Parts: sequence; C-alpha cells; structure tokens
Amino acid sequence: MPTIRKSADLGDAHGEISEFCHKYREPVFITKNGEGDLAVMSIETYEELIGKRKLYRLLEDDINDIKNGNTLTEEDMDRSLDLM
Repeated sequence: MPTIRKSADLGDAHGEISEFCHKYREPVFITKNGEGDLAVMSIETYEELIGKRKLYRLLEDDINDIKNGNTLTEEDMDRSLDLM
C-alpha cells in the first residue's frame, strides 16, 4: 500500500512540479544535499510504468516456459479451448 502525503508537503513548488509531470508525462527528480532523493510523477505515468512492469514479468515467464519446454502443441491448445 503506498504512503500518501499532502501536496502541501512539497511546498511552493507543488503546482509547478505537478504541471510538468502531467504535461510531459515524465518524473521530476528531487535532490537532497545535492544527491538524488525522490522521483515524483503523475498517477497516470505511475500506473503506466507499473503496467509495463507487469507485462515484462509475464513475458519473462513465457520466455522461461519456452526455454524449459513448458509448451503446448497446437492440438493440446485446441482441446483446452474446446473445454471452455
């Protein structure tokens, strides 16, 4: 479960950061003492990023199945579809 904070916690720059994130669909990186500290992005960009991550995991699982010979013949697939 994500932690949620009020926009006021970002201070005066919240509006500008939010506008940039929505307009360009890119994260804004926040530094602390000259070092990378946070990445701020719109909810839409976050959800897209998470969706891609899930897709890549599914593809990786499928590739591993193929490498390990965990596949179905065309006939097996037809039979399993007929059962639906």
